Amino acid sequence: MKLSRLGIPLLFLLMVAPTAAAQAQETYRGLLTEQVRSGKLPPPQDLRDHVDDGKLRLSLRDVVLLTLENNSNVRIQETQVEADKFALLRTYQPFDPALQSIFNLSRFSSPGFSQLQGVGVSGAATLDSLTQVGQVNYTQTFYTGTNIVVGLGTTRNSTNSSFYYFNPYYNTTLNLQFTQPLLRNAWRFANEAPVIIARRTLHQSRATFGARVSDAILQAVGQYWTVVQARGNLNVARKSLEAADASYQRDKRALELGALPPLNIYRSESEVASRRVQMIQAEYALKQAEEALRLTIGADQDPYLHALDLVLTEKAEPEGELRNVDAGTALQDALNRRLEVEATRDALANDGTSIRLAHNHLKPDLSLTGFYQSSGLGGNLYNLNINQTTGQTTSQLISRGGLGSSFNQLFAFGYPGYGGTLTLNLPVRNRAAQADLGTALVSRHRDLYSAQQVREQITREVTDAVHQLEEAKITLAAGQTSLDLAQKDLAAEQRKYELGSEPINFLLAAQTNLAQAELNLLQGQVSYQVARAAVDHATGSLLEPYGLQIAELTK
Repeated sequence: MKLSRLGIPLLFLLMVAPTAAAQAQETYRGLLTEQVRSGKLPPPQDLRDHVDDGKLRLSLRDVVLLTLENNSNVRIQETQVEADKFALLRTYQPFDPALQSIFNLSRFSSPGFSQLQGVGVSGAATLDSLTQVGQVNYTQTFYTGTNIVVGLGTTRNSTNSSFYYFNPYYNTTLNLQFTQPLLRNAWRFANEAPVIIARRTLHQSRATFGARVSDAILQAVGQYWTVVQARGNLNVARKSLEAADASYQRDKRALELGALPPLNIYRSESEVASRRVQMIQAEYALKQAEEALRLTIGADQDPYLHALDLVLTEKAEPEGELRNVDAGTALQDALNRRLEVEATRDALANDGTSIRLAHNHLKPDLSLTGFYQSSGLGGNLYNLNINQTTGQTTSQLISRGGLGSSFNQLFAFGYPGYGGTLTLNLPVRNRAAQADLGTALVSRHRDLYSAQQVREQITREVTDAVHQLEEAKITLAAGQTSLDLAQKDLAAEQRKYELGSEPINFLLAAQTNLAQAELNLLQGQVSYQVARAAVDHATGSLLEPYGLQIAELTK
């Protein structure tokens, strides 16, 4: 069957065009963020917006937002996501087109040694030739595994030989070649698999990053309430010291009036000294807790902000009804929401893709190669006349031509060439592919256990968090009852002491019991707040109370 002049090129382009259109891929500029491009770290963000009257005023939501923006550990975890973005970009490298251009120039001269060279009959004649070659090649591989090479070349040759019909002559060629694997590395899956794996790895990295952010936020919430508790402990210690000092001052006046023996003053004085030590310890515990919170929100990065006093606006006392959580519902929510579960699903999906790809690499290598070629010739056309007596050749210019006439003939496709080759490479043994398949199977086996371990860990975290919340609620109720009784006991002992029916020891003990009851209640309130956050963290909804979502933390 005779093919038309445009038949083969059009069929070839129609075959590869849909594949080329499908290669929509991430770009370097689209993946590169401003923070990665910059060679400097930004100053802490939004902290100065919370400065009020020379103090850093923070709610719990403020601390969560500032941790997301300024915490160094969070930003270090984020770099893994950025690195995986460009790892994804690298997987597109086999599909990147390449354009190659070549220009070659060569001139040769040689002494004439034969009349057939067309340079005369004298042995002193010289044959001169000048050759200039220009070539442009375009190469690309598509997702189907199809590799194409499109080459356009021109050769210009000029000589002083009189035997050339065209001098100088231009020879142009257009070459279209394709290679299509038919078994190994054939069609879309085998070639897209690295991209699919890299894209899932990026998604897995984002999920892992989100889980680490949730851990960081839980830590920040715990540090916030630790500061609240430390401040409450200091207030309790200060009140206890003031109460002991008031008793000591009363005993001191009684001693001056002779109503109290000298040896009885030491008990109240010793208690004042002991409670002053407790207050000093509470002050430094508060400073340590505040420093940890400053580090978490990035306030330590700015000397001005680091020196400001912290004012925390949240109260430890719960508002409204205490929270009730069903363990079964919480566990189901956790398995549906936790990003760690999503990451394990991506890992197992990648294992499945790797196994399929390894099976593909075990196949024989069968490929089909085809080519189409068109040629054109142009230049100054001469009519050659040979003298039968002398053998001299003379030429007469018939028409002028050049590169343009050569291209006209080329794209008229009047001188086509085409062909095809079927190649089969059958390895006797393929240990590398077998090893890759074994490695992929082992990786799937490991990730199945990892997924099971994640579910077990989530189950344990949810159970512990629910129990921690229930314990905090019971402790909170008991602490409130204990505080009420301690207040009543102190009032009774104060009255007895004022009436002189009991010594100072009972009053000081009642003061100590009241301080301990206040500390226990504060501990119960903070434990309840932390337990609520722990339940939210265990169920994967820690940021929801603050109106935030970890959908995609990097752009």
